[in-house]
Amino acid sequence: MTYLASKIFGFLVTPSNLVATICLIGVVLSLTRWRRAGVRVGAAGILLLLVCGYSPLGNVLLLTLSERFPAWQENGRAPDGIIVLGGAINPDLTAVRGAPEMNSSAERMTAAAVLARRFPNARIVLSGGNANPFHPLSTEAEVGRKFLEDLGVADDRIVMEGRSRTTYENAEFTRPLIHPAAGERWLLVTSAYHMPRAMGVFRAQGFNVEAYPVDWRTRGWIDAKRPFLTLSGGLGRLDTAVHEWVGLVGYRLAGRTSEWFPAP
Repeated sequence: MTYLASKIFGFLVTPSNLVATICLIGVVLSLTRWRRAGVRVGAAGILLLLVCGYSPLGNVLLLTLSERFPAWQENGRAPDGIIVLGGAINPDLTAVRGAPEMNSSAERMTAAAVLARRFPNARIVLSGGNANPFHPLSTEAEVGRKFLEDLGVADDRIVMEGRSRTTYENAEFTRPLIHPAAGERWLLVTSAYHMPRAMGVFRAQGFNVEAYPVDWRTRGWIDAKRPFLTLSGGLGRLDTAVHEWVGLVGYRLAGRTSEWFPAP
């Protein structure tokens, strides 16, 4: 129930939904005896819509997250294992279509394939269940294993953690599954903007992993000055950034991390 409540809350607090709600309230009020108030609320909603959709606000908030952890450096020592967090695969759609169906975070899986080839002795841990509580046809870990096997990664190198539905559960279930030994080097692969929260929860579980950010979404701070050309593009970027910031704050308040804004 807590999981469902968090998903509902996350849906309600997205900027695009909030702005749409303000505009709708304005329209409804304008049809009543509070017409003047409705016009003002509607005008405010439209102004917010334009600012959120066309300004670089979404990029600024996302860059603050994604630039927190730099690209990984090998430093001459190969990793012992690679942990790939879920979020790149749609398991339900995959089950229906019969082929791996990925979303805008597909770089998590493509990076896993590249790293598996680059470090042939490293174990590959796929951490991801199915976030759909109503139709859990398969898990991200299962689909990810099939994807890597099709690319030539040996099955005995792949470890599946298919219970997790959240970032916290990724860390909670992965550590006892693989029992990392002292001195081992483990990489954590996830989207760059998601890396601060992911590193925070793994550290809280006593698992000292190294950040391997992918799926950057931006070219760097140069994009902090670039407005969006489409309303949907800016709103989508802002939704992603706000979702992650809310997650960071929520995890800290819930005691799931010990840092407000984890850093290298």
